[in-house]
Amino acid sequence: MKNEYDIAIIGGGLAGLCLSIQCADAGYNCILFEKETYPFHKVCGEYISNESLPFLEKLGVPIALWNLPSINELKISSPNGKGYVFPLSLGGFGISRYKLDDYLYHLAISKGVEIFTNTKVLDIHFIEDHFEIKTDKETYHSKLAAGSFGKRSNLDIRMSRPFAKKRPNALNNFIGVKYHIKYNHPREQVALHNFRDGYCGIEEIENGECCLCYLTTAENLKKSNNSIPEMEENILWKNPQLKKIFENAQFIYEKPLVISQISFQSKSQVENHVLCIGDAAGMITPLCGNGMSMAMHGSKIAFQNIDYYFKNGRNRLALEKGYEQQWKKQFANRVFLSKIIQRFFGNEHITNFFLYFMKKNPVINRKLISSTHGNPF
Repeated sequence: MKNEYDIAIIGGGLAGLCLSIQCADAGYNCILFEKETYPFHKVCGEYISNESLPFLEKLGVPIALWNLPSINELKISSPNGKGYVFPLSLGGFGISRYKLDDYLYHLAISKGVEIFTNTKVLDIHFIEDHFEIKTDKETYHSKLAAGSFGKRSNLDIRMSRPFAKKRPNALNNFIGVKYHIKYNHPREQVALHNFRDGYCGIEEIENGECCLCYLTTAENLKKSNNSIPEMEENILWKNPQLKKIFENAQFIYEKPLVISQISFQSKSQVENHVLCIGDAAGMITPLCGNGMSMAMHGSKIAFQNIDYYFKNGRNRLALEKGYEQQWKKQFANRVFLSKIIQRFFGNEHITNFFLYFMKKNPVINRKLISSTHGNPF
């Protein structure tokens, strides 16, 4: 069949690129579609747990040569600005998606992955045991398909995914805003500063820059006349630590990156026989950390099942069930815990009590923090 591949990957974020590299290393004919053109920025916290280091190094990413900030402490402040510092036993590092995704993109190409950038996938159909992928340029075919199309996509609606059809509610109507800034932030620290119905993370990345990224409700923006500067001044700045950052930082972007309609509702890991990876498989709130590590680890689980499929009889049901079960075994508890922890943040009194309790109970705070960092994979 014309334009047929072993596997087609829709979306060239962390999960999609990492999966494509693993497939190429194993000798599979792989195609990847990305609607943007590399390099580009994405709304993301840009902190990676050290659980991902062995995986990235195995792929061929020279993390050790990039002199990235080594992060070993977490600072959390309540909406009134009172801060608490906790150790991160496993730790991590900061790196921009601009740098990491671009490197993975060129690495994938060097390994033989066929990548179409500036290409939008309009629809995908499963027909007679293969996939038909319609793009804005041409139609392609593949034996397997993986969806790494981010937090919300036209394909979610096309595939009639339940979360995409629900009306706005407390779990599916968040906005994310990101800046890169110059600011004298401790190199070894990732910080989460709370404000009413939201929280803002900051950590150093490469080149002495910092990533400043926050998540809040669409309602907060609505109350601020849909003005991000007004919302920041009237809501975020109520936390003195955030006010200090915004007033003293040098902002590198002319305008912030913004995404809307972020959903933390449950998602299926397989939809219409498409393996969903990264945010397409299930979002994890920033307060439970490591969405970037989850995306990469999820790609490894997907690849292991894809590899088994091609080498052991091509049983599609076993492939899908195996991937879904292993994904849930690895991540379901982290997603569940993140939703519980999120309820303790955004309200000044509740947040203060929760942080004070964590500080006074080091055994409990170590368990909670370690639950946000998986084991090296």
